[in-house]
Amino acid sequence: MMNKWDIPGHEEKVTHTHETEKLKTELLTLNMGPQHPATHGVLRIEIKTDSEIVAHAIPHLGYLHRCMEKHAENLDYRGVIPFVDRLDYLASMSMEWTYVAAVEKMLGTEVPRRAELLRILTCELQRIASHLMAFGTYALDLGAFSPFLYAFDEREKILRLFEEVSGARLLYNYIWIGGVWNDWTDEQLERVGTFLDNFEPETDKYHELVSMNKIFVQRTANVGVLSIQDCFDYGATGPVLRGSGYKWDLRKNTPYSLYSEFDFDVPVGTGEVGQVGDCWNRYIVRMKEVKESIKIIRQVLQKLEPGSVMGKVPKVLKLPKGEVYMRHECPRGELGVHLVSDGEKTPYRLKIKSPCFTHVSMLPLMAPGQMIADFVATVGSIDIVLGEVDR
Repeated sequence: MMNKWDIPGHEEKVTHTHETEKLKTELLTLNMGPQHPATHGVLRIEIKTDSEIVAHAIPHLGYLHRCMEKHAENLDYRGVIPFVDRLDYLASMSMEWTYVAAVEKMLGTEVPRRAELLRILTCELQRIASHLMAFGTYALDLGAFSPFLYAFDEREKILRLFEEVSGARLLYNYIWIGGVWNDWTDEQLERVGTFLDNFEPETDKYHELVSMNKIFVQRTANVGVLSIQDCFDYGATGPVLRGSGYKWDLRKNTPYSLYSEFDFDVPVGTGEVGQVGDCWNRYIVRMKEVKESIKIIRQVLQKLEPGSVMGKVPKVLKLPKGEVYMRHECPRGELGVHLVSDGEKTPYRLKIKSPCFTHVSMLPLMAPGQMIADFVATVGSIDIVLGEVDR
């Protein structure tokens, strides 16, 4: 505990009794989490408050640590895929693709065109599902229940498609080294197109219901502001960086797979409500990205042609000695995979660079001076998943 308030402008209070005595003043320490729903997982944030004002916020991690990177050293390269599924378990397709792409780069594997297009299809559907979860739970954090139901209704349609092609609703093991595990049928692809046609008008409803809602705007505009320099200093990526007005998306700036063939925009915060870099601008970037993902998926459906979905890969995988770093644009930012091989059947070292870990580290920067209720809005605006933070 601290002996004096360390908030600028606060001084020790003096009371007059028979003898003048100085009152000792202290900040109150509270635990937000690890079971608090607004921390979006088993995150504990130690906050020191002066009444309703947050003076310090210290994240405490590790409640979901599963030693994933160490386990990978004792598994063959194919056996690691179900483990990376469990990093960002709301965007498992993106996790798989980043790891698999690193292995393929070291192997020199050529992935069939249809498999690459199906990977883009599934990962953009996954991006929509992830952002729907962010939209619904963020509104729930701030006291609105209906948007949560609307979001999950649409997200459920995507998960049903994933269940048909992979057999699982959340952890898929679908993107394999060399391609994808299962092809999409023409009927399933038609249903994807029907889903997009029905879903796109729903996104306009979300803007009417939430984005321009007076209470939502008052709770998020000018709250938790991050400048571009703050993002550079901490290494922020994804919607957090773009919400601060910096246009950077790996799919555009350093295209991988077949993304260079696609026409889409990179939304950034513009300050149309509040100011650039606040909670509202981070939120609206995700909502606009949903529209761009719809645009990409429609182009995939036009480009798809019959063909193989798996390339030639040795039954027993032994990567050549060396190392590779692969990064992909995932729903929450840039996921990095650093893979080191010593020529054996198992990775010598697998290191995951987590965007969520980076964003959690920015909470102590944003918290001081906020009301506790505003800090809840700030935590929700960075959209973290603790499976990826703790690993």
